[in-house]
Amino acid sequence: MIASTTPRSIHQSPDAAGYFGNYGGVFVPPELEAPLAEVRQAYEIVSRSHDFIEELRRIRKHFQGRPTPTYHAARLSKKLGKTQIYLKREDLNHTGAHKLNHCMGEGLLARYMGKKKLIAETGAGMHGVALATAAAYFGLECDIYMGEVDIAKQAPNVSRMQILGARVIPATHGLKTLKEAVDSALCAYVADPVNQIYCIGSVVGPHPFPMMVRDFQHIVGIEARGQILEMTGNLPDIVTACVGGGSNAMGLFAGFLDDPVELHGVEPLGKGGNIGDHSATMTYGREGIIHGFRCYLLQDENGEPAPVHSIASGLDYPGVGPEHCHLKDSGRVKYITATDKEAVEAFYVLSRNEGIIPALESAHAVAHAMRLARENPDTPRTILLNLSGRGDKDMDYMIEHYGTGDSFGI
Repeated sequence: MIASTTPRSIHQSPDAAGYFGNYGGVFVPPELEAPLAEVRQAYEIVSRSHDFIEELRRIRKHFQGRPTPTYHAARLSKKLGKTQIYLKREDLNHTGAHKLNHCMGEGLLARYMGKKKLIAETGAGMHGVALATAAAYFGLECDIYMGEVDIAKQAPNVSRMQILGARVIPATHGLKTLKEAVDSALCAYVADPVNQIYCIGSVVGPHPFPMMVRDFQHIVGIEARGQILEMTGNLPDIVTACVGGGSNAMGLFAGFLDDPVELHGVEPLGKGGNIGDHSATMTYGREGIIHGFRCYLLQDENGEPAPVHSIASGLDYPGVGPEHCHLKDSGRVKYITATDKEAVEAFYVLSRNEGIIPALESAHAVAHAMRLARENPDTPRTILLNLSGRGDKDMDYMIEHYGTGDSFGI
C-alpha cells in the first residue's frame, strides 16, 4: 500500500491469489507466470519501502503538480437547480488525465526491477501519453500499442507520444480498437518479459495489476475526500465517475468506500442496448475471462468477447476491473449508463458554462450528474465527480461531427 490513509476495506482485498470475491486471478500462458510473480514480489517490497514512497510523493508534488484541486461548478449547478456539482480536476494533472498517477508508479517500479522498456496499450491515448512521459522521465524505451481506428481518431495524442520518444505500434486486427491493442501488447510482453514490463492502463489484467493500479490511483480519492470536507464541511451525497476498465473510478471510490455516501459508476451505453452498440459491461455482461483475469464480460453467442462501441475511445472495452465486479455484486457501487448523445451534450454544456473542456470519457460522468440534478431540481444535495481528463484530444473529432456546440447549452 502507498498511503496509511487508505480506507480499511481496501486492505481486505484482493486475496493472495488476486481475487476480489469471484473476480480477478491469473489466467495467463505458462511463460508469463514467472514474470508476473516477479512483478508481484517486487511491488510487495517497494510498496512498503520508505525510499520508494518518498520518491513517488516527490514526483507527484514537483512533476505531476499534485494535489489537483476540487472545483465547485457553481454556474452549472445554479442552472440545474439546487444540486451542487463538484469536479475533482484530474484534467489538471500533468499530461491532462489521471493516467500519470499509475504510470509514474509503474515506471518507478520498472527502474527498481532493472527493466529497459515500458510497453502498454492505449485507447484514447491518455495512458499512452502518460506512459511515454514516464519513460522519458526515467530514461526508458517505450512501445505503445494502439488500435488503428483510435490512431486516426486520437491523432493529437499520437503526436504527443511520438514527440516524447515512444513508438506507436498499430493494432490492425479485429475491430482495431482498445481490445485489440491489449491483445498486441500482451503478445509483445510474452515475447520478451525479461527486458520489458507491461504497464497496463487500468485496474484490469492478471494479478497484481488491478491491485497495483488501484493503489497508485487512490491518491485521487484521498485528496478529493479531504478537499470536499474542507470546502463544504460535509461528505458528498453522491460520488461518481465513468467506468471503462475502471481506473479513474476506482481511484476516486477508494477514498469513500467506508463512508455513508452513494457511489455511482457510469458506463457507456453508446448508441443503445444492442450488441455492438455499447460498452456497458456491468449492465449487459456476464462472467467470463479476458486478458488474463475473470470479470463481467460482454460476450457474443459463442462466449467470445463481443464487439463494443463508445464515442469515447478510452471506454470501448468489453471487460471491466475485477474489483468493480465485486463492488457491483456486493451492492456497494451502483452502475448506471450514459449514452453517446448524453455525453456529447455534457461535453458542450460543461465547456460553455464552466470554461472546462472535458474528455469524452469524463463527459459520461458529467452527463450522469446533470441527469440527477434535472430529475430532482428542488432537492439540495452534493455530487462529486471525477473529471478524469481534458478534452483536447477530442476537439477535432467533435468539431468534425458536431460543430462548435452552438445547439447545446442550458
